[in-house]
Amino acid sequence: MSTNESVGNFNYPTPYRIGRGRIRELPDACRALGIKRPLIVTDPGIVSLPWFAEIERNLSRPADLSCKVFSKVQPNPTGDDVRAGVTAYRMHIADGLVLVGGGSALDVGKCIALMVDNKGTVFDYEDVGDNWTRVDASKMPPKIAVPTTAGTGSEVGRASVIVNEQHQKKVIFHPRMLPELVIADPVLTFGLPPKLTAATGMDAFAHCFEAFCAPGYHPMADGIALEGMRLIKNNLLTVYEQPQHLEGRTNMLMAATMGATAFQKGLGLVHALSHPLGGATNVHHGTANAIFLPYVMMFNRKAISEKMDQLARVLEIPTASNGFDAVLGWMIELRRALDLPHTLESVDGFSESMAARLAPLAVADPTMGGNPIPANERDCERLFIKALEGDLSA
Repeated sequence: MSTNESVGNFNYPTPYRIGRGRIRELPDACRALGIKRPLIVTDPGIVSLPWFAEIERNLSRPADLSCKVFSKVQPNPTGDDVRAGVTAYRMHIADGLVLVGGGSALDVGKCIALMVDNKGTVFDYEDVGDNWTRVDASKMPPKIAVPTTAGTGSEVGRASVIVNEQHQKKVIFHPRMLPELVIADPVLTFGLPPKLTAATGMDAFAHCFEAFCAPGYHPMADGIALEGMRLIKNNLLTVYEQPQHLEGRTNMLMAATMGATAFQKGLGLVHALSHPLGGATNVHHGTANAIFLPYVMMFNRKAISEKMDQLARVLEIPTASNGFDAVLGWMIELRRALDLPHTLESVDGFSESMAARLAPLAVADPTMGGNPIPANERDCERLFIKALEGDLSA
């Protein structure tokens, strides 16, 4: 176990505290935000962990704090999860939320905050057009995010991904969905199983990678994405092999936050393919991203080759011929070392016949707009097939 420590307080993109033991600051943080009756939103796995009981005790102090736990959150959360959470919030007469967990719990918690005093269903606020302007933001209660995985970066996101009744993933957006405070304690990630450490870490990498490759002028996002990928290269395999490596876990939490900060610039085809696949098969989002990354790299090769030269230099990857091939080879080797699958053959429920059905959903996904090269339905269908067959040809 590493003895090196990184502790910090930031205010970008939202107030953020990181370091070992910071979870002890949660009760005072609630008080500072005027939260006296928090609803803790988490998932069934988190509830069973030893440290969660301490969080619950600390937010149940008879003098001034009274909490209730809502943990009916699925790995790919649905509109029903959000509705059940809103009911739990109202029954508790809550005045704020504490979101504890990975992307699923955080996404649901942010949507509960959106919906407790706004009309309609959560899908009325899908990230399409000006839907977000329908929200009365003054009615949204305060939220504290406590990430327990280093992947989605949902703790600093202004959006959530929720599955609708047609098993389609929809992006729900409002600027005020951004939590008012993040408390990132790396100790809470020590118990993350290696498989989830790998998948969530590759999710964070995909966020940084696609943000860096997205077209447009945004030097801040590019810089954040590059540093996020450097942190992932230097720490993901370490925490996969040494789960209680404090410095590595801290850096991975930071990298996940950086990925979600950077992708304000845009995402791309990796996510556009992963979202419908996850809705249809329930595959872990990070695993899907890890599978699609090299196939999408090949599709985008002409547009991103120069950027791959820069990325290879930042990541200090030896380049025998060119940066693109070096980065592609390194990424495939990292995925192999993390025991993540190379093809969609490993995804239960996926078959070649699904490619044509999922392709239009990929084209319509809001993340598609950030891809360096436009992709149509035929392109997406071909990429699903390539990812199934392991075909990395251009």
